Amino acid sequence: MEQPLAKITALPQGFQARFERYYNQQPAELWDMLTNNEKLSLWFNELSVQELKIGGSIFFDMQDGTHEKMEILDCIPGQVLEYAWGSDSVRFELAEVAGGSKLVLVEKLHEITAHTPKDLAGWHVCLDAIKCILEHRQLESRMDIWKVKYEQYVQLLEPYLPEPM
Repeated sequence: MEQPLAKITALPQGFQARFERYYNQQPAELWDMLTNNEKLSLWFNELSVQELKIGGSIFFDMQDGTHEKMEILDCIPGQVLEYAWGSDSVRFELAEVAGGSKLVLVEKLHEITAHTPKDLAGWHVCLDAIKCILEHRQLESRMDIWKVKYEQYVQLLEPYLPEPM
């Protein structure tokens, strides 16, 4: 089943992209996917948790021998993980619902740039990958899915994107 695109909302200080997903697993299993480096590497191998606490850090491997250190802004074990994402932030919220869990991913954006559709397509594919991993299914070509989602996010964000130079 194809998942809906993120909902984009204009805020007084930028924008918010909100993804909402449902999983058959309990929040503890999803939390493990977000915070256990072995499981995190299955769906986002550039990320690694260094210190899981407010003020702790997550490293982003830039694939060029360097790492970007991202501060953990909020952490409630099993429920909330929020960290800096460049000048923006990414927040995961988990809640138990009948039959499993609800995961809400909110990316707070200071501005929408030409790179924003790429990030949102990436998060979209990552959330699909988490579901496939938890259900022991193979995800189709991540790059092929990303290309389709990227075009959809370009269209969704078109009113907010800067004019080409």
